[in-house]
Parts: sequence; structure tokens; C-alpha cells
Amino acid sequence: MLTKVRDIMALEESLGYHFRQRELIEQALTHSSQARELEALGGAGQPAWRGDNELLEFLGDAVLGMVTTEALFHRFPCFQEGHLSKLRAHLVGQRHLLRTAEQLQLGHYLRLGRGEEKSGGRSKATLLVDALEAVLAALYLDGGWEPARNFILRAIVEPELAHMKLETSSMPVMDFKSALQERLQANGQRQPVYALVKEEGPEHKKMFTVEVRLESPETSEFVARAEGATKKRAEQEAARQALDYLTAHPESALPRVARNGSAS
Repeated sequence: MLTKVRDIMALEESLGYHFRQRELIEQALTHSSQARELEALGGAGQPAWRGDNELLEFLGDAVLGMVTTEALFHRFPCFQEGHLSKLRAHLVGQRHLLRTAEQLQLGHYLRLGRGEEKSGGRSKATLLVDALEAVLAALYLDGGWEPARNFILRAIVEPELAHMKLETSSMPVMDFKSALQERLQANGQRQPVYALVKEEGPEHKKMFTVEVRLESPETSEFVARAEGATKKRAEQEAARQALDYLTAHPESALPRVARNGSAS
């Protein structure tokens, strides 16, 4: 499925940038499966065409890292290096970038080979994130530092920082499972137990329900339940609920069984 000119124009509107070198954005959206098919059609003796987005992805990852690092360096001068590194890792991580790629509807613009098309490549997280990084490289190569930087700040960095509601004196928690484990360990309590209680939906769009159980020495129990598109996401959300409860009830014993983050 070839990307149509009108599609590229719609993507340019979302990016807030018009490409002078149209081939750059076309390449950024071309998966290796499509490039290999075009090479095969060229026949024997024809030069190999590396028209996929792999090299652009490599460059885009570096541009993204630099813009994000610069933004955090200037915005949070009171944060220690370790805190800044964790925050940057979150901002440039696949989970966060996937949301941006989905908001841009990049899956609609991808140029895929037949096999990748049939296997649902347009909704694969890895392909979408790779394409997003390639688009960042295309912005940088076509327009220079400013267009790439402006888009990264506007669409990737600033919305997430605003969502986190950061204060310069504190560091947000991104890994709620690790934070919960450390919290319980510091209080001399047993480690949490995670259990997958439900899995439903088609293979390409499953929903997982996970419970996390916190037990006290007196055998009372707190149970938080959460859903997610992956088991890891559901576990993280359940751990976040448990952390919220422990923060709101720092002196109380763990309650008996509750559901959806509520206590009995």
C-alpha cells in the first residue's frame, strides 16, 4: 500500500511542517519489508535500494535524545543526574513514544510489505515507534534543528511533563512496581503478589486484568485491580493504586480485601 500525496499533506499538517524534500518523509514511513519487495521487483543485477527507514530511525533517536536532554537540563536545574536520566528514559521510551505515534496516526501512513501488512504491522508498537523516530530525523534533515526541536518539545516532551505536574523539588515515579517494592521493603512488609485474573479480547487487541495483593503479618490484605493493553501496563497501574493507598494511609494497618483501589 503506497502512501498517497494527500496522506502526506495530512501528516505534514499534524507535524506543523511542510517538507521541501518529499523523499525524506516518504523514506521515513517506509518499512524494510516494503523496501525489500521493491528491490526484488528490480530484478537481478539491479543496485540494492536502501529506501527503508532504519538509518533515519538511528538518527532520529539521537535527535530525540539531545532535544530531550537539553530541555530537562534547563528546566530542572535542581534535579540530580540520576533523576534526570530516569526522566529522560521515560520520555524517550517506547511506551511514551507509542502514544505520540498513535496520536499522529502514523500507522495509517506506513508503507509496508504484503507480509507485514497481513500480520497487522500498522498497529505494531515497534514499527510505529521506529517510524516516529525516522520522522524526527526527516524533520531534522529537511529543516534543520529548529523544526525537529519544536515538534519534539510540543508533541513529546511538554505534554508529558505537564501531565506529570512536576515540582522542581521532587522526582516523579515512572516505575510503580519498583517503587512499591522499595516502599514495602523499607517498612519491613512482605513483597507484593501479582496475579493475572482475566484476559479477554482478540489477539491483536487483548485486555489484561491484574491484581496486586499486599499482605500484612496479621494476614489482612489489600487488593488493587487494574486493566491494561499488556500485562506489564496492568501491573504498573495496580502498583500505582497500591502506592496511592499506602501514601494516603501511612500509619494504618493494611485493610481487608478491597477492589479497584478501595479499602474495606
